[in-house]
Amino acid sequence: MPIGRFAMTVMNNTFLSIEALYSEQDIQAVSNAFQQYGREQQINLLNRMPLEDAVLVLGQCSLSTIQTLLSELEEQGFEKRSRHLAHQLGLIYSEVEPQQGYFSTGVLSHVRQRIGWIIALALLGIVSGLIIAQYEDILSQLVLLAIYMPVIAAAGGNTGTQAATLVIRALATGELKKRQWANVLWKELRVAICLALAIALVMIGRILLFSDNQSTGGYDINMIAYAIAVALFIQVTISTVLGGGLPIVARFFKLDPAVLVSPVLASIVDISGMWIYFTVVNSFLGIA
Repeated sequence: MPIGRFAMTVMNNTFLSIEALYSEQDIQAVSNAFQQYGREQQINLLNRMPLEDAVLVLGQCSLSTIQTLLSELEEQGFEKRSRHLAHQLGLIYSEVEPQQGYFSTGVLSHVRQRIGWIIALALLGIVSGLIIAQYEDILSQLVLLAIYMPVIAAAGGNTGTQAATLVIRALATGELKKRQWANVLWKELRVAICLALAIALVMIGRILLFSDNQSTGGYDINMIAYAIAVALFIQVTISTVLGGGLPIVARFFKLDPAVLVSPVLASIVDISGMWIYFTVVNSFLGIA
């Protein structure tokens, strides 16, 4: 690939994905061409190139060169760009993690990074309480519904967190790119359906075999079991897909998935879980 082609592509702002269009030999040639530029030109190119392409180019450079370029990017006011590149290259593990490291960062710095989301989502959790309060009388009569409420939240939270953890790791290692979001959602949807079906069947068996009639409030135990199973199926499916998609959304908005996804997912799962649970149960049993 002609060296000048890369320069013209970058300088004209008509960026194309290097990874998608070129082989390893082409990428190496591009990196060699990049290293022939002066330092100022290199900084300018790194700031203007698509993030994924800049990572591929830097990946062919020596560690000392990478560190020098990232430091100069930061000194020239492109700190966020520098941190994103460092994160993609595995030099830091979180996009909001201070470069001096976890233990050398003060407690107050960690608090500032996390407290905004935690407080906002804690207040949002009140919505779950309001939903439950609407069905307080029903829960006092149909005890079986109350027994399985925690299962809804736990199952959705667990499957969603599993998916989010796997996607965050793939993003951190560079295996997964933002532009692959559709592939992620499609894969997690298929996984979610399998998990949800397995959990739903287990819950049906558990309710039918081990529940007594005193906790059913006079309703048909079979209908209660099917209602809870359907609610679980819907909740697990949504939570798993959401867990796979949230890290990519966070990355798109230049937020740290490791800090953001878990609390946001937990709050969404709690609220959606209660709403799905009572909506489905009401549809099956007509308890409203």
